[in-house]
Amino acid sequence: MDVFGLLGNPVGHSLSPPMHEAAYEELEYDARYVTFEPDPDDLEAAIEGAEALGITGLNVTIPFKQDALAVVDADDLATRIGAVNTIDFTGEGGPTGHNTDAGGAMRALRDHDVTIDGARAVVVGAGGAGRAIAFGLADAGASVAIANRTVSSAHDLAEEVPRATSHGLESLESLLADADVLVNATSVGMEEDATPVPADALHGDLAVMDAVYQPLETRLLQDAAAAGATTVDGAWMLLYQGVEALELWTGRDAPVESMNEALRERL
Repeated sequence: MDVFGLLGNPVGHSLSPPMHEAAYEELEYDARYVTFEPDPDDLEAAIEGAEALGITGLNVTIPFKQDALAVVDADDLATRIGAVNTIDFTGEGGPTGHNTDAGGAMRALRDHDVTIDGARAVVVGAGGAGRAIAFGLADAGASVAIANRTVSSAHDLAEEVPRATSHGLESLESLLADADVLVNATSVGMEEDATPVPADALHGDLAVMDAVYQPLETRLLQDAAAAGATTVDGAWMLLYQGVEALELWTGRDAPVESMNEALRERL
């Protein structure tokens, strides 16, 4: 039996276990997905212990994503993003670190027939999710305008991301007038009726994705739907980062439909 898991603190709220367990059942794969909650100072010991115990792969969440970079052999994308959310123990050279948030976000958009290559994208937020999404969009061929409340943070990220520019939130209306894709990568709208984007800045030629998945239908997505935009809720990004991790670990196509059903049953 292969063992996979989630490394974080806290992890009791995670929706990853049912999503991955549904995949194992569909694939008739003898595996289990469990959660680990080490002390924040014990990350290196936890990863070394997982390797010694023969664990096949780990997802990594708060507060360990950045610190994991120093413990594993991170690939280029994870290094550029500055965070590891997936660790693979199947190679011969020790544990490798990856970031499936970027690829998961791109697959979520493509699943909704959103063209990324050549698109003009606006990302709201320059934190962890914003970094992953900005790099994902740029690597897929989009130009990226990063808008953030603290403009210096947007500027620092734009310096790293190809074809990116930095802006304050007050620039959103002008940025969105000619934009093709908008992604909210902040926590605004999480369990509150609020949005970081003025409703009158939205239009029908936009594809709008919100990284927030609780609630699924945020104020931003309600406003976007009312404007005739294509909407992509945050559960799609959550789903596809898990899909990317599963496929990385196993080399098999993930049963996306079963994983999506298991995830949405718990939202």
